[in-house]
Amino acid sequence: MIIVMKHGAADTEVDAVVSKIREAGLREHVSRGAELTIIGAIGDEGKLSPAHFEMMPGVDRATRVVKQYKIVSRDTHPQGSIINIRGIPLGGEQIQVIAGPCSIETQEQMDIAADAVAAAGCSMMRGGAFKPRTSPYAFQGLGVEGLEIFQQAARSHNLPIVTELMDVRMLDTFIEHDVDVIQIGARNMQNFDLLKEVGRVNKPVILKRGLSATISEWLMSAEYIAAGGNHNIIFCERGIRTFETAYRNVLDITAIPVLKRETHLPVIVDPSHAGGKAWMVPALAQAAVAAGADGLLIEMHPNPCEAWCDADQALSPQELKQLMVTLSAIATAVGRKL
Repeated sequence: MIIVMKHGAADTEVDAVVSKIREAGLREHVSRGAELTIIGAIGDEGKLSPAHFEMMPGVDRATRVVKQYKIVSRDTHPQGSIINIRGIPLGGEQIQVIAGPCSIETQEQMDIAADAVAAAGCSMMRGGAFKPRTSPYAFQGLGVEGLEIFQQAARSHNLPIVTELMDVRMLDTFIEHDVDVIQIGARNMQNFDLLKEVGRVNKPVILKRGLSATISEWLMSAEYIAAGGNHNIIFCERGIRTFETAYRNVLDITAIPVLKRETHLPVIVDPSHAGGKAWMVPALAQAAVAAGADGLLIEMHPNPCEAWCDADQALSPQELKQLMVTLSAIATAVGRKL
């Protein structure tokens, strides 16, 4: 930790900071310049809080040197991690596309959707059985019945399933219904009790970025999961809320290379929730692959006009198939494959 003293700080104030460092079992390194005195705390800085130093007389600011997100940091694992999802590698050379409808509606709808996902060449299928909706009167999902419908549809093509967990009380139900990848939605990114619980299971977890979350907050949320023992974490950028109203959310393409630098874990992108309109999805998906994303989470519905949820942003089966061709070309251009 680095503690910067105020200009003209007294020797007694410097000595007080040094004493506090020693009390925690760390060593100090004092550098006295013409204008400022800077004190370095050497040792396990986890024992120290920057806030405690900043309240002390003569202290201007205190900053950690070691990142608080230790397990998910690339510093502790220089090589990128590959998450194994029923034999499908997420991370590394191959880019994976997860596609399917926003919500599970009927068995017929999911059967047709599974056929389309497989025909397009996607490796996994998404679908919502429990839906967080802005309005309490909107369709909230079929619940457990939806999980059963989903598994029956996906099983016919041996597609691993991805679905959102909203309530910690449903975690055991997800395990019983053999959900392959648990998704934590944007609204629950900082639901720490939920993160702790998914940290205790041996299931891959997609952690979506909160609507207004910083990269650091997002990484710390992942650390909650990793601290519980589950290191099978996948970051998902889905757009952040800004002042702009021309589209649903702002897809933060910059987050992809920043995360790839900060963490060894895979990074995927949800272009559907970012743009909020089907016509935007191809461009955003292509940009994500070009920027280094390890995968995409795309909404596709057999008949978007009749979708019960997020109809505007769902691709048709034919549009998904066309997009996969373009994405394959971009993946090749950046030295990867689809």
